[in-house]
Amino acid sequence: MQSIFERIAEELEVRSQQVAAAVALLDEGATVPFIARYRKEVTGALDDTQLRNLEERLRYLRELEDRRETILRSIEDQEKLTPELAKAIKDADTKTRLEDLYLPYKPKRRTKAQIAIEAGLEPLADKLLANPELNPEQEAQDFLNPEAKVEDAKAALDGAKYILMERFSENAELLGKLRTFLWDDGTVSARVVAGKENEGAKFSDYFEHDEPLQKMPSHRALAIFRARNEGILQFSIVVGDQEDKTATSPCEVMIADFWQLEDKGRPADTWLKEVVRWTWRVKLLTHLETELMGQVRESAEEEAIKVFADNLHDLLLAAPAGPRCTIGLDPGLRTGVKVAVVDSTGKLVDHTTIFPHAPQHQWDRSISVLAALCAKHKVDLVSIGNGTASRETDKLAGEVMKRYPELKLTKIMVSEAGASVYSASELAAKEFPDLDVSFRGAVSIARRLQDPLAELVKIDPKSIGVGQYQHDVSQVKLARSLDAVVEDCVNAVGVDVNTASAQLLTRVSGLNQTIATNIVQFRDENGAFNKRSDLKKVPRLGAKTFEQAAGFLRIMNGSNPLDASSVHPEAYPVVKKIAESSAKDVKAIIGDSQFLKQLNPANFTDETFGIPTVTDIIKELDKPGRDPRPEFKTAEFKEGVETLADLKPDMILEGVITNVTNFGAFVDIGVHQDGLVHISALSNEFVKDPREVVKAGDIVKVKVMEVDIPRKRIGLSMRLTDSATDTQAQKQQSTKGNRQSQPKNKSGGQKGKGSQSSGGTFADLFANAKTLRKK
Repeated sequence: MQSIFERIAEELEVRSQQVAAAVALLDEGATVPFIARYRKEVTGALDDTQLRNLEERLRYLRELEDRRETILRSIEDQEKLTPELAKAIKDADTKTRLEDLYLPYKPKRRTKAQIAIEAGLEPLADKLLANPELNPEQEAQDFLNPEAKVEDAKAALDGAKYILMERFSENAELLGKLRTFLWDDGTVSARVVAGKENEGAKFSDYFEHDEPLQKMPSHRALAIFRARNEGILQFSIVVGDQEDKTATSPCEVMIADFWQLEDKGRPADTWLKEVVRWTWRVKLLTHLETELMGQVRESAEEEAIKVFADNLHDLLLAAPAGPRCTIGLDPGLRTGVKVAVVDSTGKLVDHTTIFPHAPQHQWDRSISVLAALCAKHKVDLVSIGNGTASRETDKLAGEVMKRYPELKLTKIMVSEAGASVYSASELAAKEFPDLDVSFRGAVSIARRLQDPLAELVKIDPKSIGVGQYQHDVSQVKLARSLDAVVEDCVNAVGVDVNTASAQLLTRVSGLNQTIATNIVQFRDENGAFNKRSDLKKVPRLGAKTFEQAAGFLRIMNGSNPLDASSVHPEAYPVVKKIAESSAKDVKAIIGDSQFLKQLNPANFTDETFGIPTVTDIIKELDKPGRDPRPEFKTAEFKEGVETLADLKPDMILEGVITNVTNFGAFVDIGVHQDGLVHISALSNEFVKDPREVVKAGDIVKVKVMEVDIPRKRIGLSMRLTDSATDTQAQKQQSTKGNRQSQPKNKSGGQKGKGSQSSGGTFADLFANAKTLRKK
């Protein structure tokens, strides 16, 4: 049996010593960001992605080991643990294999097979299985037992059948073969529940749908599971001729072959064939179907969680506008537009409500109010939430800029996903106890433009709305994955300890809610921190916590210039050695690129700090405290394009990527409904993963290919040479040709569906667009 370390090392393609070192650090309480950045010598420079994967596999394999020990003890207590069985259990490399081996010994309710064994029918089952030449009816006469309610030959044979069914269905080797066969050759067959056609119209693409089990993509799998849960669809796994309900299943043939059973016309062959048939249809079919569909669901959930995590990562690391005075506009119609002004530090300095839209139509008055606020507070940026009335409000801001050019304003539309959740949260109530909940959203909209990361960490990641089927996946796994993303992003950027909120500090390596709150309270009571070592004075922030957190906490303009960098305090002696080598002080070498590029990291290594760490230190000294996030840019929505009705085929627009899925990307083009760029239309080259081309927050140019106003669907292309007219003509011709000549699968669609051909893809994918995203 491979050790846990060896298995993980093989999967990650690293050395087992690296895994052992990383596990030791994790077990000691070190965080992934800390290990990835400050313990490269120890782990052989495992990066954060490798460490996250290692952490997940370690959790799974340790759970596997715990389960293995439990099973061994259980079988040993039953005095049924043979050396061969013990070896098989110890060699089992998955939870599924382990449970297969345990199945015959697993405590269960009294079964029909156990009752038959108690009635003395096991010898009858053994005789007929061993010698099909025997006559079942005659042999059964010797096993009648009225006291056990075995009063005739039929009852005896039924009991023997139950015994063999249980024996056949609990054989681990056979289960493994059947499972592999179904996975390789099974087809998921989905059908609409009679009478649910109208209620489940959004799932119409799956009303008569067949697809190879192992090839089903995550978004389709989760759509079918959701439809089943809502009572719209029913599905099953089929092999062979699914139309002929009386045909012998290939799985029945496999069971018979495994037990070396053949129908040669012998007296017991018909009875044994019936045993095999019942074993498959009664004992195994539902069990394996449930298990395999569970495997499909688990895989689909993992993929959906990964998509969510990737999008969240990109959103959190979106370009910050920086410390600039910003006015946040939370659009609304009847209730008005909520206005909040925050200064360069994010502090709320003013707020009001304007009513520029229907039914009040106070357009000119609203412009005057906004202009006055912008002039009073020297506002640089106008941040507009992208919800209801966003385009109308965007137009209002544009009019302010047009009438008052001297204000030199820049307007940007931002996602307001989660703003309402934050507004009603306990955190927002503590931050703004005297501010009406309706204004808190406007504050969040303004701040998320200044620094998306600092503001979005205040919101439950699941409320940010960049995932697919997020309510259908394991909430424990989702939360764990998203928390890891937030932690990685916060620590990649670093946190100014003198301005950060407690919520942001909570996400710093080594810190928790209590210590983060203590830092803020200490700061409020004693003033700004002057050096990192002052953090040790914070209650409950001990040496271990300081070690984990210090490198990620920044102190700007403090007494030690290194405190504003990502150089860990434990490595300050290395910097001192570098400075002394040139007879300069530390402050003089920071930012001196010419000097730093001439250094040989090997000259400054010792037993603690090797070349990887020294190299990182030199890079950091070159650009101390550098922000890994991209430069701030803005998208310009086209004037006059505000609703779906304004869109025309072949129109080229600028937009912002709001969500990336496995089948394409959603783009906000300013019409209150995101459009879809299918994976096939992202590039002129083949695209395997949409994230190879785009990520959430990217500004892109797209061409309108298809607009379906009744169903609120927009098909877009990033291949600007595409022609909407030509594409529609090709689709119509293709559809006509397919109806005439192409073979169809059971779903009524052409075989080969799922390729990167763009024809017909929008209808298929948009059917579930609303369920793919949390609006």
